[in-house]
Amino acid sequence: MLSRVGRICSSRRVAGVGASRAVADQRRRGREVGWDGMPGEWVRVGLALSAAVLVTGACAEPPEVPEVGLTGGWETAGCEFSPSEPTTPALATPPSLSSAMSRIEHGGRADYPASYAGLEVDEARVRAVVYRVPSAEFDDFIRINAQDACVVVRDSLHALRELTQWHDRVVADLGRWSAKGIRIVTVGARNDGFGVEIGSRDVERARTELPAYYGEEAPLIFIQRGPVIPLAQQGPVQGPRAGG
Repeated sequence: MLSRVGRICSSRRVAGVGASRAVADQRRRGREVGWDGMPGEWVRVGLALSAAVLVTGACAEPPEVPEVGLTGGWETAGCEFSPSEPTTPALATPPSLSSAMSRIEHGGRADYPASYAGLEVDEARVRAVVYRVPSAEFDDFIRINAQDACVVVRDSLHALRELTQWHDRVVADLGRWSAKGIRIVTVGARNDGFGVEIGSRDVERARTELPAYYGEEAPLIFIQRGPVIPLAQQGPVQGPRAGG
């Protein structure tokens, strides 16, 4: 049963990882928020990425921009010993990889919020994938804290902090969109940093009216969604028929 406000966390299992906008079926890590705007509907709120920060100097000094790291993606030295082709996933993530992921996630959120976008585990290749807005300082942090684990680093468009703000703004406006007849079923910030996915039963209207309200530059991605049926309403699972 879904609580009024709860939090869930999970790692994605993927055979191959890409950072393309076209990959719309990726799973999000996030929290679930109950909502009374539509019976039996709720909003899955995924948390992912943040915004790059421009630091300006005083008076006539030229703008000081944080040094940009490698673009196009790179991988740590530990990937030299990681399987090049997908294998049967292990029953559990190796402790060295799990520890590296924890260090990078915690450090990214706390110390590099303008760059850190999200993280996932590729169990078939025994590696982690980190999405970030390019930053030389964060890249160095990843390189040091990966130690001997394989970590693949990919570019993202937005960081966790920025997409979280957009996500929270849309969730706060659910009543507004419900009153207009736009039924929003899910809201989730993608952990690859490409935007906030809006799942709606009225996707064509949402695709038109939400950008008109939030601005064309709002990083919103619209997908068709049906109604969400709470587990308590799905009924018992039926076993096989006799003789079947």
